[in-house]
Order: sequence, then structure tokens, then C-alpha cells
Amino acid sequence: MSQHKILIAFLLNLGFSVYELIGGTITGSTAIVSDAVHDFGDAISIGLSYLLEKKSTKQPDAKYTYGYTRYSLVGGMVTTLILLFGSTFVIFNAILRLFNPIEINYNGMIILSLIGVTVNFIAAYITRDNNSLNQKSVNLHMLEDVLGWIVVLIGAIIMRFTNISYLDPILSILVALFILKQALANFISILNVFLEKTPAQVSLEEIEKHLLNIPGVKNVHHLHIWSLDGYHNYATLHVVSNEPNIKLKQTIKSELSAHQIAHSTIEMENTNENCHDQNCKLHSIDRPHTHHCHKTK
Repeated sequence: MSQHKILIAFLLNLGFSVYELIGGTITGSTAIVSDAVHDFGDAISIGLSYLLEKKSTKQPDAKYTYGYTRYSLVGGMVTTLILLFGSTFVIFNAILRLFNPIEINYNGMIILSLIGVTVNFIAAYITRDNNSLNQKSVNLHMLEDVLGWIVVLIGAIIMRFTNISYLDPILSILVALFILKQALANFISILNVFLEKTPAQVSLEEIEKHLLNIPGVKNVHHLHIWSLDGYHNYATLHVVSNEPNIKLKQTIKSELSAHQIAHSTIEMENTNENCHDQNCKLHSIDRPHTHHCHKTK
């Protein structure tokens, strides 16, 4: 998804939040009014996501040697936090409305819902491609809106013929709980990237075993794998060999690339050389009597 598509999502979300605030007030639907406030927060966060996504494409420089990629993550974090707080806000207001019901214009609610489903489906379709956790967060906003309006539409039709007004806040709570769960999962994914947790799709043990099957590799240790944005993985490692050469290093890099490692830094060591790093035993598969780690005092 390009920055241009995020900008389109921002404009659609901002314009529609104003539209549904007016419509929700006229129809008396707490589901629509709550969603209007929620969408306004979405629009602000998506606008910020657009600016941060644009900044994240800048090339590495002396200040950011790995580039500006994680600015995209910051955008995703802000967007997801607003989703979490917005869903909580919707639940709170819906509970209040359960105890203080008001008359609802069901026909107006149905018309607003049809328009809401259409506009937000277009936005969700435009933002469907995810190349970063930030873009995934934006798309989650759009999917939330589509789902929310579908539920509001179904509820409005049912209430139109049954006059069960408390169904409106109940549906709001159900949608908000669903989005709350999705947003929390996305928040944890972003947090894991910031904490440099090993990417979920990567297995250290499997990579180490595959590297040890390469002729000339005696030991692999001090292997660290992390991600800058949740999609592009990086690795640093020590490789022990009695015959280090460019071809061997390229073979190792090719193997790492097959395991979704976009960039790797390899330190070659001889079997008679001691690794002086204090934590070199943390990740290590060793062939017997080939290499020794020396812990510093």
C-alpha cells in the first residue's frame, strides 16, 4: 500500500466522521454518534500515519544508520492506541445508553448505514495491501468501520420492525469488543518489534542447524535476529570455520535469505580463536571440540 492510499483513507475517514456525527445526532443513534467520535480519532491517527509512513522511506544517514523505517512503526503504535481507547470509549457510552435509552429514527439510521458500508468498504479495499505494521493498522481501522456499519445496518433493520431500541448499544459493544481484541494483538506485534523480539516466523534452531550443514562451517553462535518494521528481518552472528572465504560467506548469506533475513552481518572466526563476548553461549550449536567461548571476568 502506497502513502497515497493512506492519504485517501485519511480524507475519506475525516469527511465521513463529520457526516456521521451529523447523521447520528439527527437519528438519535448512540452507535452512530460513538462511531463518529471514534472515526474522527481514526482520521487524526491515519493522518499522522501518513506523515510517519512518508518519513520512514527516507534513506539511511549519519543520524539514522538503519534508515527511518521505524517511524512507520510509531505511526502504527499511535493508530493502534487510538483504536484501543476509541473502542473503550464506545463500550462506555453504549453501557450508559443501555440504562438511558432514547427514541431512534430507524429509517434514517438505515440510510446512514448503507452509505457508511459503501464508503468504508471502498476505503478498506484501497488499503487492503499491507507492507508494514503501520499500514496494517490503517487497514484494521478501515475493516473495523466496514464491520461496524454492517452490524449497525442489520441492527437498524431489526429494530425497524421490532422496536427493540436496546439492540443499538448492544451491537456497539459487540463490535467494539471485537476491534479491541484485534487492536490489542496488533499492539503486541508492534511492541515485540520495538523490544527486538525474535520474529515469530523465524526459528533460531532451524537456522543454526541449516548453517551447520554448510561445508566448512564448524560452529554458529551469538546469533541475533530482529526486525526493524515487522517485515524486514536482520541478523548478526559469529561463524567458526578453518577455511573462511568470500564464497563461504555468500553461501551463508544465501541460506539466511532463504529464512527471510533481509540483511546479515557475519563475523568469521577460526576454530582456535576464543570468542570473548560474555553472552556467546546464549545461542550456540557447537560441533564437539571445535571452538571455545571465553567469558570475560
